[in-house]
Amino acid sequence: MTTVAVLGSINLDAVTVCERFPTAGETVIGRSVTFSRGGKGANQAAAAARAGATVTFIGAVGDDGAGERVLAPLVAAGVDIARVRRVPGPTGFACVTVDGAGENTIVVVPGANAAVTLDDGDCAAIAAADVLLLQLEIPPATVLAAARIARAAGTAVLLNPSPVRELPDGLWAAVDAVIVNHEEERALADRLGRVPHVITTLGADGARWRSGSGTVTESAVRVAVVDTTGAGDAFAGALAAAWGTPPRTALRQANAAGAEAVGFAGAERHTTTHPTSM
Repeated sequence: MTTVAVLGSINLDAVTVCERFPTAGETVIGRSVTFSRGGKGANQAAAAARAGATVTFIGAVGDDGAGERVLAPLVAAGVDIARVRRVPGPTGFACVTVDGAGENTIVVVPGANAAVTLDDGDCAAIAAADVLLLQLEIPPATVLAAARIARAAGTAVLLNPSPVRELPDGLWAAVDAVIVNHEEERALADRLGRVPHVITTLGADGARWRSGSGTVTESAVRVAVVDTTGAGDAFAGALAAAWGTPPRTALRQANAAGAEAVGFAGAERHTTTHPTSM
């Protein structure tokens, strides 16, 4: 069984569903609001655990009531949260709006995620894992430190460089694989040539794996789309769980996880939903 350490963000998500996005200055009536656990790091950790990996999540929550609320679904998914730090201040928060076509807009307030650092226990967990999975919703310096620890220990480093931002010197050299969508691939084209493996999600067209051995493409699983929130994170977590298997096998598992994620609103199944009526 693959052991995966996920270092990243965890949020309380408020997901509102409406027929269409409002224009600037406009108010529209929504259909429902859902409160759930989110954050790219936590989403990916839960997905990796559901895909069969042994997962440790490294991150931070605030000292507010939201902290315990967002950790409970991770525990339910089988993720080890012993390395989650409690810090003063609010837990990370995201406001997600989903339109009638399943597309979304997201505003994120980092909260405790901005305070994520590494202690000796975190470093030991990274060094002991088969795979370290990283994103960019926590301080870049912490991401770089973790990648270097993993590289020195022989742990495979998978980076989902989202949201796209300036990265510290040396990070690309410590990464074994990047997981990007088509837009991120274009934005980072000049950097991706330095990375041995580039895995690109292509939406309805599936996913592509490029490496020195060639290119493998796997078709998407056709499903009805409710909400695309968290689909990329589900893909990344499942891919990390399948790391070490042939690329086509890993892509097939990751595509299936991404397809499952678009079938419900928000990034987490365990939600509290409040419909509206007008």
